[in-house]
Amino acid sequence: QVQLVESGGGLVQPGASLRLSCKASEGIFGAYIMGWFRQAPGKEREFVASISRAGGSTSHADSVRGRFTISRDNVKGELRLQMHNLRPEDTAVYFCAASGPGRIGSTFTNPANYAFWGQGTQVTVSS
Repeated sequence: QVQLVESGGGLVQPGASLRLSCKASEGIFGAYIMGWFRQAPGKEREFVASISRAGGSTSHADSVRGRFTISRDNVKGELRLQMHNLRPEDTAVYFCAASGPGRIGSTFTNPANYAFWGQGTQVTVSS
């Protein structure tokens, strides 16, 4: 089982930027479709962004499109989420996820398509 570890979260003011990172402990990173999800207190986990195995295709939720950018470096085994113009409503625990090496598709918005999850990193946007 691949282990995923997120980092880069923190407490920032509205309008600030953060870059989240997700590192895979082992495995062929390029075999996984990857995604970012977030969960705010009292709410269900929601889709943020997804990226295809080679990084050629991406999908972003309407709520973050134009502000967040998902990317990956398969050589380093790293998934990234660059976040700009953060808003208080972006406050949540952010999770990275991997689909599994054999999953058919390019990008996935449904969390059911992801088999492996990190522990999450807290992002808090507040004045």
